[in-house]
Amino acid sequence: MLQKQQIEQIKNQLIQQINENFPEDKKSTAISQIQEMNESELENFLKQNKLIKNSGQQTECVFCAIASGAIPSRKINEKSDAIAVLEINPISKAHVLIIPKNHSIKKNDLIKRTKELQEEISKKIKTKFKPKEILVASTNLFGHEIINIIPIYKDETIDSKKYKAEEKELEFVQEALLEKPKPQVIKKPKPKKVKSEKIWLPKRIP
Repeated sequence: MLQKQQIEQIKNQLIQQINENFPEDKKSTAISQIQEMNESELENFLKQNKLIKNSGQQTECVFCAIASGAIPSRKINEKSDAIAVLEINPISKAHVLIIPKNHSIKKNDLIKRTKELQEEISKKIKTKFKPKEILVASTNLFGHEIINIIPIYKDETIDSKKYKAEEKELEFVQEALLEKPKPQVIKKPKPKKVKSEKIWLPKRIP
């Protein structure tokens, strides 16, 4: 059975996908349908679209679904064992979640294995958004350990109130933080200089 917090998170992710991919004339109807779904209707919708995993009475946690790509997200980076996405209900602008692909990973192992990714993302946030500092804090939701990377602009903490980010804000932050492949630089060979006295020219014929 889905928990209240799971339902809210899943609906927010589905609405984000609708806003990004649906035609303008169909967005409002589709969003209304998602918003009006009760727990049972949402669960059936997820099953029909293969967004839910049955194991007895258990359902796949929302973070497992995000990490696997079953639920769309604002991804900014991905490694072999973790994915970094934007929090769509952030504490502050450029709030990032590092979600391990292994649901059962322990807190200490997660912190250790994702240290390089944490530092890489924190550095980008500092460069692009100039916060006073970066707060890195782990939390456990639905039995899934995740890491929050929270820019501190005023006096934010892990317990600060969240807000619903606008699509334009998420798009702008994602573009700023997205890990982009480095362009290949092809060096052109320099043309050889030929000394003028060595160039043979035919004799002028009068």
